[in-house]
Amino acid sequence: MNNPKDLIIDQEFDTDMDDEIIYVSKSEIKRDAEILKKMGVELVNLSKNELTKIPLDEDLLYAIELAQKIKKEGYRRQIQYIGKLLRSRNIDPITQALDKLKNRHNQQVALFHKLEKLRDELIETGDAENIIELFPIADRQQLRTLARQAKKERESNKPPKTPKQIFQYLKELSNAE
Repeated sequence: MNNPKDLIIDQEFDTDMDDEIIYVSKSEIKRDAEILKKMGVELVNLSKNELTKIPLDEDLLYAIELAQKIKKEGYRRQIQYIGKLLRSRNIDPITQALDKLKNRHNQQVALFHKLEKLRDELIETGDAENIIELFPIADRQQLRTLARQAKKERESNKPPKTPKQIFQYLKELSNAE
């Protein structure tokens, strides 16, 4: 049989295992708080339209809108408060929504670079075939006319009015797709 004294020691040992505390350093807590403050700054820098696409509760949304109105020292304190609010919330949905907004912006920038490249190629060669392949609804004659005008402007050192028109036309075509 078990000795009662052994039974007490076993029970004390079991409670020690259950009460194991995970130690988090003060530096790690500060790093986490700094990350949340940076996220708060990102949220404050968004427009009202972009904020509606992010899952925020009323308190956090109010704090962000208030921070958008505040200047100087009050702004710093408000950002700290937003960081404090974020610490008590699940930030995964907010992070995902922010990443989605950033990615959309990056995709738009990539599209603009692609359209600029197409425009420059059109002006140099005068050949609209690549654009017609990408955008079958494009007007070949209009593209060739714009390309000739842009080349004349460039040769006569006039301001680049027509290249801007070509870019706008290509942008309209990409939006129509």
